[in-house]
Amino acid sequence: MNTVGLIGLGAMGLGIAQTLRSNGYEVHVCDVRPGAAAAFAEGGGVAHATPADVGAACDVVVSVVVNAAQTEAVLYGEHGAAATMRAGSTFVMCSTVDPNWSVALEQRLNATGLHYIDAPISGGAAKAASGQMTVMSAARPEAYARAGAVLDAMAGKVYRLGDSAGAGSKVKIINQLLAGVHIAAAAEAMALGLREGVDAAALYEVITHSAGNSWMFENRMAHVLAADYTPLSAVDIFVKDLGLVLDTARASKFPLPLASTAHQMFMQASTAGFAKEDDSAVIKIFPGITLPGAKTQ
Repeated sequence: MNTVGLIGLGAMGLGIAQTLRSNGYEVHVCDVRPGAAAAFAEGGGVAHATPADVGAACDVVVSVVVNAAQTEAVLYGEHGAAATMRAGSTFVMCSTVDPNWSVALEQRLNATGLHYIDAPISGGAAKAASGQMTVMSAARPEAYARAGAVLDAMAGKVYRLGDSAGAGSKVKIINQLLAGVHIAAAAEAMALGLREGVDAAALYEVITHSAGNSWMFENRMAHVLAADYTPLSAVDIFVKDLGLVLDTARASKFPLPLASTAHQMFMQASTAGFAKEDDSAVIKIFPGITLPGAKTQ
């Protein structure tokens, strides 16, 4: 049986691990939360205590953590995987990160005989669990040769965007620019409707069947109507991701007025106490509106 390691059993990581398991892989997992890996292994698979243990057991290690700092810890922290992965093994990085950092990580890993795939993901927890998420990847041909089958097994769409790291992360942050702006615009539109006394359910029904609809409006404003801010993707994720977007553009002095405004909206929501809530909670920054079951400023 093919083996693959997966580090990070969060909303998407758990779905990816389940998909790989259902596609015939023996999945070795670990997570910083006590019990998360053992719970997954009850359905089949192997739980490990540290990334180093996963790296020693698998020739392909998939990392599904939040950011570059956590990825550094997975690889180079105490009990990190880089120290135990065998030469010729492949590290697959699925986080949203600075593209320049991803390029540098490829160089660091290659220097020690390890392969690397820059492979940010999109689609959310449901698509990760159903094997229908999107992977925006870039890697050297030898890395694809060793781990391309794993990418295909865990996703519905795998885009190969370049023959070295960087392009995958660039495309992902552009996707995040659009996602963040769409959520912010959806929240603004719904907030205006509520302020004007429009029935929220009726507004949602009309917009989702009209030209003003977007995937983010349809998905995230459903959370607002349900007053359910359980974080599938939290406010602070877009504080981070839109920050990466702006950092990338700033380096080449490229103006991003809409992304800048959306970033400020998520920053305001974060500092108002909604940092760990679902990103649709950005609607709570608008004053003088009534949200079912929600606290506003």
